[in-house]
Amino acid sequence: MTFAVPEEGDAVVVQGITGRYGSLHAGLMLRYGTNVAAGVTPGRGGQVVEGVPVCDTVKEAVEKTGAKASVLFVPAPALLSAAEEAVTAGIRLLVVITEHVPIRDTLKMIRLCEGSGARVIGPNTPGVIVPSRRLKLGIMPAPSFREGGVALFSRSGTLMYEVADTLSRSALGQHVAMGVGGDPVNCTTLTECIDWAAAVDEVRSVVVVGEIGGDAEERLAEHILESRFPKPLVAYIAGRSAPREKHMGHAGAIIYGDYGTAESKVAALRGAGAQVAMTTSEIPELVRSVRY
Repeated sequence: MTFAVPEEGDAVVVQGITGRYGSLHAGLMLRYGTNVAAGVTPGRGGQVVEGVPVCDTVKEAVEKTGAKASVLFVPAPALLSAAEEAVTAGIRLLVVITEHVPIRDTLKMIRLCEGSGARVIGPNTPGVIVPSRRLKLGIMPAPSFREGGVALFSRSGTLMYEVADTLSRSALGQHVAMGVGGDPVNCTTLTECIDWAAAVDEVRSVVVVGEIGGDAEERLAEHILESRFPKPLVAYIAGRSAPREKHMGHAGAIIYGDYGTAESKVAALRGAGAQVAMTTSEIPELVRSVRY
């Protein structure tokens, strides 16, 4: 998996910075320590938001700052063109906060990145945070996270915050925490996430927060076995009591018949050797019991 996390102090661009959420979270990222060096909103060039200069194009922002990462707060209908603009301008990590992106556009983003060296996180992701680098690319509440050796990957944003807070209160900090996204198709999968974690020395153990719907966790379990994943992995599956064929908070979190059930996911992960928590409060104890 190609996942070039910016170093501390590296320049970051925010696309859609002049919008309500873009401006709010750009300010919060800045206060955490992230170097938000430029914003982009077509037709708003020359403005300043939270002390950050606004450019009309990503190309202009990249030329001025050298940024390789962008956080996108762009409405879903315009998201694909914004992503294409970013990749063409040289952005190599795109964190797409936007939700309800058309599946066809998400598939086009995946193809867009093939061969370009770019990586898209999301869509419908809370983002990526690396506490040791004071780097926050997204909307997560920073106080829930602390520096440490756990890699936390989650399909749910709010559960990512809850699990991170539970780990942090148990003195189990995170090297990285990332939401893969709540839409039906993710540009970066859980399988790709653990491949990245396997190669990072600072990662001592991995926590995966899954949820009902789809087969991401079953595919993850299969990959753990095939790749002989070398680090301890603890999982939690949300939605065990959800009624069948009822839409939950995420577009991908829905069970059809026996497809995508919590039971199938728990069984697959346990069969692959992962420890599976039944409650979020059990996660720290399991992490301690299996740390690498």
